[in-house]
Amino acid sequence: MINPKLETPSVYELPPLPYAVSALEPVISANTIEFHYGKHNRAYVDELNHLVAGTPFADLSLRQLILSIAGKAEHTPIFNNAAQAWNHWFYWRSLSPHGGGTAPAALKALIHSSFGDEGALKKLISTAAAKHFGSGWVWVVQDGDKLGVLTTCNAGTPLTAHVKPLVAIDLWEHAYYLDFQNRRADYINAVLDKLINWRFAVENLGAAFG
Repeated sequence: MINPKLETPSVYELPPLPYAVSALEPVISANTIEFHYGKHNRAYVDELNHLVAGTPFADLSLRQLILSIAGKAEHTPIFNNAAQAWNHWFYWRSLSPHGGGTAPAALKALIHSSFGDEGALKKLISTAAAKHFGSGWVWVVQDGDKLGVLTTCNAGTPLTAHVKPLVAIDLWEHAYYLDFQNRRADYINAVLDKLINWRFAVENLGAAFG
């Protein structure tokens, strides 16, 4: 089971970062992390707890909650905050101070069979991110024995699309604007070159996302 901290019943928590706030510099500054994680991410978790307090939803794991209310307009505020809490948990672990570089062998074979080579995958991610209008996410996902790249809008998550997420990059402006201003493409390419956590992607190849 992935993410035990966010699977805790009754109280949804903000898990600690897997690295220091300055660990992703110079690509992502400590200033950005302090606002993004400390303000935006925390606000989603706090608002989620407020919205589900005293309801049957409070007894569901975060993943169960997301899947049970996806597409139900009356629960959109809960979905948005729950999905953003999950998406951010996944994003922070999709980055590493020792990231970038070549994918491990277990992932490389899938990359080559799905895209031709790692360069093609990175170009597809970069293009998808550049073409995505507004806020959202770009994901590398596994669908059966193939990998794919998709974007989701706002709080959208692959959990509701029945594909397995492997890594994610946040496309909301608060993820990059303090460091890159409007240069989203530069942010994406820097993350792919220096921070993307291919080891996390390998771990997710065998994870149960339901």
